Amino acid sequence: MTPATTSAFDLPDRLAHKAAPELIGGDERHFAAVARCLEETIADLTDRLDAQRRSPGGKGRQAMDRDAEIHRLTARLRALRRFGLDLCLGHMAGADGSPPVYVGRLGLTDREGRRLLVDWRSPAAEPFFGATHADPMGLAARRRYRWTDGRVSDYWDEVFTPGALTGHAALDDQSAFIASLGADRSPRMRDVLGTIQADQDAVIRAGSRGALVVDGGPGTGKTVVALHRSAYLLYSDPRLGQHRRGGVLFVGPHRPYLSYVADVLPGLGEEGVQTCVLRDLVEEGATAREETDLEVARLKSSAAMVGAIEKAVAFYEEPPAEAMTVTTHWSDIHLGPADWAAAFAAVEPGTPHNEAPDQVREELLTILVARHEGDVPDELVRASLARDRELMAAVDRAWPVLEAADLVADLWSVPAYLRMCAPWLDREEVRALQRARPREWTVSDLPLLDAARQRLGDPEASRRAHRRRAALAAQRERMADVIDDLLEAHSYDDGEGVLIMLHGQDMRNSLVDESALPAADPDRLAGPFVHIVVDEAQELTDAEWQMLLRRCPSRSFTVVGDRAQARHGFTESWRERLERVGFDRIETASLGINYRTPREIMAEAEPVIRAVLPDANVPVSIRGTGIPVRRAAATELHAIVDTWLAEHPDGIACVIGDPAYRPPSPRVRSLTPELSKGLEFDLVVLVDPEDFGTGVEGAVDHYVAMTRATRELVVLTGS
Repeated sequence: MTPATTSAFDLPDRLAHKAAPELIGGDERHFAAVARCLEETIADLTDRLDAQRRSPGGKGRQAMDRDAEIHRLTARLRALRRFGLDLCLGHMAGADGSPPVYVGRLGLTDREGRRLLVDWRSPAAEPFFGATHADPMGLAARRRYRWTDGRVSDYWDEVFTPGALTGHAALDDQSAFIASLGADRSPRMRDVLGTIQADQDAVIRAGSRGALVVDGGPGTGKTVVALHRSAYLLYSDPRLGQHRRGGVLFVGPHRPYLSYVADVLPGLGEEGVQTCVLRDLVEEGATAREETDLEVARLKSSAAMVGAIEKAVAFYEEPPAEAMTVTTHWSDIHLGPADWAAAFAAVEPGTPHNEAPDQVREELLTILVARHEGDVPDELVRASLARDRELMAAVDRAWPVLEAADLVADLWSVPAYLRMCAPWLDREEVRALQRARPREWTVSDLPLLDAARQRLGDPEASRRAHRRRAALAAQRERMADVIDDLLEAHSYDDGEGVLIMLHGQDMRNSLVDESALPAADPDRLAGPFVHIVVDEAQELTDAEWQMLLRRCPSRSFTVVGDRAQARHGFTESWRERLERVGFDRIETASLGINYRTPREIMAEAEPVIRAVLPDANVPVSIRGTGIPVRRAAATELHAIVDTWLAEHPDGIACVIGDPAYRPPSPRVRSLTPELSKGLEFDLVVLVDPEDFGTGVEGAVDHYVAMTRATRELVVLTGS
């Protein structure tokens, strides 16, 4: 942290005019106050955290509240230590002459109650991001800082009224945002919070009820919006912030993308967002290969095929049609098809298949006890029936515990079973879906495995419930022995107090410690989530959308994508696509300004996509580099990359389209067009883009690869 006695500014000599006391004196005084407050706040949080850790753990709700407070204090402390003074993004001055309001990554208040920083997500900070010359939102001026190693290395002023020129270096030839666009890229997404633009901020702050579609072409900041919106919603929506298991799930398109954006949410002070790719939602996703047969992929990707899982499970939930006789110590009891049907019908709606056998078993026992004749107490008859191995085995056969992998594998290896579950498939389609090794999973299988696992539930649930009941019974029996011994030793009756209460069954049950009994570890990606953010959403199939909808019953989504970047085409509107898969409340926001890709590159990329998608949402680039797109022979690849590395000590490059290429430096990557989606590089070298494929898929890959470049694009041919 920068000490209060040291200037917070470290401006280079070429910016000496910005170091004038009349320009930065107010900032210096405010930063000194922020530094003192940070030091005091960190010390206070450290003491409170130590006190919480030393306090007794407690039980039940008390223990949960203590753990939640420790988590909250730890996260706050980590955020403050991570940034120090560079928590501050900038300040804004109101047109009414009120003192400047400083905007930070987090809010900060000193011991006298003076607000030193307002959280960027708060309503008070909205003008800092949303003000424009057309709508100043009550501002006279705005200042944004660039921080380097904890000190201000540059700053930019914008004024919205003529009288605001005094005291501001307002005549810079670059704004903070334009300057950031020209900066070198790095392997991780840079911190861009201080340069969020008005059109992006409006989307970030939109409500979270229903689905919000953020449609925008390359370079419009869709990923920036998606990430910052996640942090904003956690702050502003109480449904999300109070959700213990994680209110927000963020779904990215591939692993390189998640690595690229890994620092963004922690940098915004949010560590509770779950991030994943679709493969992560299913355990088989780690080893699943791509589906090479496009027709098979199409058949598996439909919502109807996901629905076939219900029929596949229902096949195992038909009651037996044959009668049996159950023999007890006292009589024989008839158990007929109608009794089985009644027991099956007693299963509560929505119960996962593998959790239902206990309900079937209990209902059968009730039916059999009611039919038993004689003077034997019902409890004794029921206990005897529950130990009847033949009866319990019959229940297990009638309602078997199923594994999701077995169920889906049977669809791909037993044609009659598939025809029964998916009667709309013709004979050729059934044949196409069969395979010799049904458990060699592909990506197209994952939504079906997920649907089966959700419908079936935990195959261990019934056995675990049985063990739990047995453990409870054993604890109660031991506790009953202890209580009986205690009552016998204190046989007098004072008419009140604990000894009288110990005669009651409720008190005996309350002494059993259920927290010590076996429990399942929760799946962190199983949900339910209050809100889900999906980036590059144009690629999701109907079946994959079902995976996400199952994890978010409220259907509160942020859907980020570009129809023109859908590799397999996207002929519908967003509303048509989302309504078909099950959304009911849909709003759309469009981003049409390309902040990233230079005009020189977009001029050549636009015809590539318009050739196959004339109505593509091609954004307008706002900047140029003066560097034309260069073309060369593929034999020059190594020389081009080596020369660029020598001339550019910073920045990153990417070679797209040559799987055999081995990068000579960590600053160079080699990717396929598909894995480059969502990323950005200073230099992009395309190798034989005409070989990327034909039709929509080839054109989209070509377009996506071209628009990854922020400064220079080289196209090589003839390898």
